[in-house]
Amino acid sequence: VAMGRMARAVRAYQPDLIAGIESRGFLVAAPLALKLGCGFIMVRKKGKLPGPCIGLDYGLEYGTDRIEIQADAVYPGQRVVVVDDLLATGGTMNAAITLIRQVGGVVPSAAALIELTFLNGRDRLDVPCEALVAYDE
Repeated sequence: VAMGRMARAVRAYQPDLIAGIESRGFLVAAPLALKLGCGFIMVRKKGKLPGPCIGLDYGLEYGTDRIEIQADAVYPGQRVVVVDDLLATGGTMNAAITLIRQVGGVVPSAAALIELTFLNGRDRLDVPCEALVAYDE
């Protein structure tokens, strides 16, 4: 049921690829990509993907981190919806959007199963974000 609702929300953005953010985001993004009939790519922490990778360092509330995608995962002009299980402060989601754009991808939207609205993560994104459930506190 959740994947059906996510698919309805995301389909309007006409994605070529669904990018799942490590690692719980994979559990949402992979079945969503299957349901939509599009590709799936992984956004992972440094050193976890095989082959040549492209990365981005970004700030967290408590330090810095690095995310990577495989160098050939996104072709210029492909439409990529970024998906995670949870949208909290928005830092990792924003970094994933930035990284995909750096390799030429077009990010029309983001999506999450759950949004913690009181952390204002949506404010850090410059794309629409779909969430199935929102918690205000």
